[in-house]
Order: sequence, then structure tokens, then C-alpha cells
Amino acid sequence: MPNTPLANRPHDHSHCVHSALAEADALCARKGLRLTALRRRVLELVWQSHKPLGAYDILAVLSEQDGRRAAPPTVYRALDFLLENSLVHRIASLNAFIGCSHPEHAHQGQFLICRECHIAIELEQTSISNAIIASAKDVGFSVEAQTVEVVGLCSTCRSA
Repeated sequence: MPNTPLANRPHDHSHCVHSALAEADALCARKGLRLTALRRRVLELVWQSHKPLGAYDILAVLSEQDGRRAAPPTVYRALDFLLENSLVHRIASLNAFIGCSHPEHAHQGQFLICRECHIAIELEQTSISNAIIASAKDVGFSVEAQTVEVVGLCSTCRSA
């Protein structure tokens, strides 16, 4: 099981949430940024599982569990802040967000997305990024950002 990503292993998500929030607190303190209560709560909700979460899903939880009457623009502003500061990634194909496993350093997003259970596993393979940059350069294209989304079946769903 050592090669199985954490997202595919049974584990206590509260540890993931706690670590992500502690890392966000430290990153914001270093950068002099304000991690408001709403931004913190949105980040916490994104980290509740390893499944990408849409803005309206976040809004529903804020209304149901927290009793907040947040409007969609409020949630989108919180998500924009988290994106700008590399605390979350946007999964474009799902129009959803997932916590960033490595917010302390800049990297390109590479995700394995299970079409059955919808879990998303973040990869950080410089060889993939380098291959994209080199191929783009060969055709005179300058890469500004890249996100790779690969859809398939995770090991748990494949063996079910």
C-alpha cells in the first residue's frame, strides 16, 4: 500500500484539514495576508475530502451547517483568494476546487480524477511539466500556466 496515494487510503480527513489550515495560517502570516473566517471555512470545506467541491456545494454547506447567508460572489471571492495564494487548485473539467497539497512552492497542477468515486489525486511531476514546456517551445508557444487532468479509475474503484 505504500504506492497508494493518501486520497485512496482509509484515513482521518481531520488530519488533512488540520494540516492544510495550519499551512494556510503560516503562509498567510509570512505573506502578510488576511485569512478571514470565511476564507478559512471555505478552505476547510474544500479539504473535508479528497473530492473536488463546487462553489455552489460550498455555498450549500455554509447555509445548512453554518447558517450563513453567503451569496455566490462571496464564496467566489474566497475561492479566488485561495487560488491566488496556491491554497487550492481549480479542476476545470468539473468546475470544482481541491486543496493544494504543496502550497509552499509554485508548481503546475496535475490531477488523476476517478470517474467513479470522483476522488482527485494531485501529482507533482516535473517531467510532465517539462515535457509540456519543451513541446510548446518546439512550436513557438510560451506556456503561462498548465493544468493536466487525467480521468480514469482509482485503484479502489478498479478492484471493486
